Amino acid sequence: MVRPPHDMKIFTGSANRSLGESVSRYLKVPLGKTHLSRFLDGEVWFQIEENVRGKDVFVLQSTSTPVNEHLMELLIMIDAFKRASAARITAVIPYYGYARQDRKDRPRVPISAKLVANLISVAGCNRVLTMDLHASQIQGFFDVPVDHLFAAPVIIDHVAQMGLEDLCVVSPDAGGVERARAYAKRLGATLAIVDKRRETANVAEVHNVIGDVSGKTVLIVDDLVDTAGTLCKVAEALAEAGAGKILASASHAVLSGNAVRNINASRIAQLIVTDSIEERPERKSDKIVVLPIGELMGKAIQNIHEEASITSLFI
Repeated sequence: MVRPPHDMKIFTGSANRSLGESVSRYLKVPLGKTHLSRFLDGEVWFQIEENVRGKDVFVLQSTSTPVNEHLMELLIMIDAFKRASAARITAVIPYYGYARQDRKDRPRVPISAKLVANLISVAGCNRVLTMDLHASQIQGFFDVPVDHLFAAPVIIDHVAQMGLEDLCVVSPDAGGVERARAYAKRLGATLAIVDKRRETANVAEVHNVIGDVSGKTVLIVDDLVDTAGTLCKVAEALAEAGAGKILASASHAVLSGNAVRNINASRIAQLIVTDSIEERPERKSDKIVVLPIGELMGKAIQNIHEEASITSLFI
């Protein structure tokens, strides 16, 4: 059943209000009125300041830094909309935190990505819209339908407009080959892989480059960049293998710790990211280009609201 446009309500938490405003402008639907604050001890207090009974509600909130605060905000907002009798609640999570903890890779560790999915489902969410999960199988962790978008159309369009010649797309590890192959196919580029072994969290040792990158412009493709340690080591390995200009792209700019400093000091000429995580002054750099995804998320929300397919947005 196609829902009337006036039945759609869009709300945003504090994680990425600028993206919420971008989605609102695209859909020509004003952001819903709420009051979000904190008690002195840090507890979240939230109130919806308009009627949402029987409405199709979309709650936009990336679970980015500070991850636990933003996650708790999302859970509390979902609960409030459920208790206010919203007809359907879709959690729009452009960046899904805890996604890297998606399996038991050593004894006596949690599967935090599954736990977070359970929390979101139990809070009262009816559907999830997210983008570029670190591991696609996380979709199966939810007990509600998940629409999984990709930033590839936005990033590929930007790279194509750069008019790069003799381009080689590089996967920074074996796990990202499928993503890199899709980029290479769309861009008419060759493909290379960097063999990598991760010894401890946020520390990686780069080994060798598989494929010919000599004299080529290379584009490293990944789903996220955190401390940028891995990314910079991959760039160094590519430079040693004879690569020319080195570009990188990542859907999610986590940029923790000394990430920006690492990028500025690296062989990377340009890092292309999206605004799935709100840009902050301390994370800005002349090397970092931020692409907007408001239109992409807006189209997906529109299609979900109208009960239409979102498959066309993958291309």
